[in-house]
Amino acid sequence: MTYRHPAEPDFGGTIERHVEDSQPWWPEPALPKGKPNVVLICLDDTGFSHFGSYGSTIETPNVDRLAANGLRYSSFHTTALCSPTRACIMTGRNHHAVRMRAISNMDTGFPHMRGALPRSAATVAEVLRESGYATFATGKWHLAPMIECTAAGPFHNWPLQRGFNRYYGFMQGETDHFSPEITCDNHMIDPPGTPQDGYHFSEDMVDQSMAMIRDLHSLVPERPFFMYMAFGATHSPHHAPEAWLEKYRGRFDAGWDEVREEWFARQNELGVIPKGTNLAPRNPGVRPWNELSENERGFSNRLQEAFAAMLDHTDHQIGRFVAFLEEIGKLDDTLLIVMSDNGASQEGGASGVFDEMRYFNGLKEDVDEAVKHLDLIGGPKSHSNIPWGWAQAGNTPLKWYKQNTHGGGVRDPLVIHWPKKLKGQEGQFRRPFCYATDIAATILDAAGAGMPEEVAGVEQMPMHGSSLMPTLTDPKASPARSVQYFEMLGHRGIWKDGWKAVTRHGRNTSFDDDRWELYHLEEDFSESNDLAESDPKKLEEMKELWWQEAEKHGVLPLDGRGAAQLFRASRQPGTPTARRYFEYLPPISHVVSDACPSAARSFIITAEIEHDGRDGAIIARGTPNSGMALYVLKGKVVFDYNCFRDHARIEAKSKLSKGAHTLTVEVMRHADQSADVTLTVDGKEAGSSYIPMLLRILSSTGMDFGCSHAPVTDDYQAPFVYSGLIRRVVFQLPELKTDKDRKAEVESEARAAMTRQ
Repeated sequence: MTYRHPAEPDFGGTIERHVEDSQPWWPEPALPKGKPNVVLICLDDTGFSHFGSYGSTIETPNVDRLAANGLRYSSFHTTALCSPTRACIMTGRNHHAVRMRAISNMDTGFPHMRGALPRSAATVAEVLRESGYATFATGKWHLAPMIECTAAGPFHNWPLQRGFNRYYGFMQGETDHFSPEITCDNHMIDPPGTPQDGYHFSEDMVDQSMAMIRDLHSLVPERPFFMYMAFGATHSPHHAPEAWLEKYRGRFDAGWDEVREEWFARQNELGVIPKGTNLAPRNPGVRPWNELSENERGFSNRLQEAFAAMLDHTDHQIGRFVAFLEEIGKLDDTLLIVMSDNGASQEGGASGVFDEMRYFNGLKEDVDEAVKHLDLIGGPKSHSNIPWGWAQAGNTPLKWYKQNTHGGGVRDPLVIHWPKKLKGQEGQFRRPFCYATDIAATILDAAGAGMPEEVAGVEQMPMHGSSLMPTLTDPKASPARSVQYFEMLGHRGIWKDGWKAVTRHGRNTSFDDDRWELYHLEEDFSESNDLAESDPKKLEEMKELWWQEAEKHGVLPLDGRGAAQLFRASRQPGTPTARRYFEYLPPISHVVSDACPSAARSFIITAEIEHDGRDGAIIARGTPNSGMALYVLKGKVVFDYNCFRDHARIEAKSKLSKGAHTLTVEVMRHADQSADVTLTVDGKEAGSSYIPMLLRILSSTGMDFGCSHAPVTDDYQAPFVYSGLIRRVVFQLPELKTDKDRKAEVESEARAAMTRQ
């Protein structure tokens, strides 16, 4: 007889009635032989010139060493925003085609913006894992709808369901590096240290990255690995240990005009930019340095010092990781890629911000007040971002910033290091136009694992990227591409054979009224010589090509609607915020901010507890910069609302007795955005206060019950665990009375999501 087993119809042996008449067989193990390890390091909001090897005076010796022993690409381009670029490098497809027009917090109701990658666009991790690679990811993810990033899931867009064996990082677009919101594999965990312990997430994620590889090397050293390391740096908040902050004191006192000139000169000296490149003029809104007041200069410099310290500190972590690979004998045959996801950020505004939430709350930074707290910048009590002038310096010699499709938003550093492959090519530049989708194509090419026609039974869409492998050994080689479109938040661009047409879309204006510019990048690296008027025929040709590519890659419809419309899906049934009544049964996992009840309007909190006589946080949401907390301190119930270190605090007069109690906080918002707040204990008023401004965006850090993820007030230190029993916590949002109120609430949630770019 010949028997076919239902689980293995392709069994290579024979099955008879008895084992002595049968022939065993084992399938060939999926163990790639002679394939390189792959490490993809992605930084965040790091501009074209920020690495020392790309021109800056910020110390990045470890990335610079990789560049000196590898290749630097001077015409690498991205999408201008984080989630879209990450979608490109993970899938090799253009971001609109894989439903990631903007940040993954959005779902606009159209196929180009769902906030999740389709199954028809498998990630490189999915392909490599099936090819026998071990696959690891650490750091920022931001490729899943944030309303799904809770302990309730669903989990199908999380890293482990998109091809990675292990994950350690944060799901959001940013995190507090001293008190991060950490996800380990498929669950949330508390940070393993505190600021008082000297904890910093960048150090932690590198430790975890090394631990994953150390486990693999110790147990199955012959298996190659793919490691994706996505640092939170240099996205705000710009956090660094004190020693690194001190290192940069006074380094930028000359101001952004002089520093930008210096970095431009260094780029010419290093050969980063072609001879004859012009330094783009200051962007609109960037004032000459000598026009700033003493306080404005002092504040701006301290913000830039924090940025530089964070980048330097991150470079040190990269150095630790590279040294580890070398120590275990893995560096020589590892394809190691270092890149940034977009240009330097414009979210700090004209003056920069001590706390970026001010920017997203529509509040102008009070510089004269902020300078009183300069020594806090870069530490656990700040959430800072640099001003436009320093952001443009980071994009030298280019114009505009992250979000924009001009060079400052889309041209980024790219370093490739592979000692075994690049012998004789060390330290060279590569000049051809290349794009974020090429990263996935290059990785699969290097691993000998092309994109299958089907993955997990799903037919795959074609890849749009082209491998950079030919350019590794041939300085004259170019990726197989002649055209590439750009679109980000209405800003558009098109590149073809060295020409680029680009437009910056104005808010509340018709797309038909956008003014297009035309540049010959082969002769005008910094987009300084607009040829639109002198060559209108070429411009019209490029504009028409943009529409063709837009239709081909799913860019349409162009969407210039307000933020409220872009985030409507966050209230769909079955999502955590699609309700007015929220009941929590602690202990539960940390709740990310996107899943928290709205704090932009009137709300009532009711907590039913069994008090054991000890202090601790009952409810806490936010950080030392902004947030709110209900807690017991020295035996008394306290509610604190923190509006950028301006505290509305209520403390009960009497100590709370042991036993069952009901605590209620009622916040009633007024039309001018102020609010009255009342604290009651067991139905009796315990105190009241006035909140001058109820923040539309309370914090990018979420909420905990029975502890405080980060200290919202100086009254306590995290985690401030409450050892009593919290039976139930209810948040109630009274029905909004007017359409204006309802619109304001949705807009506030949209603004909150935009902070996670």
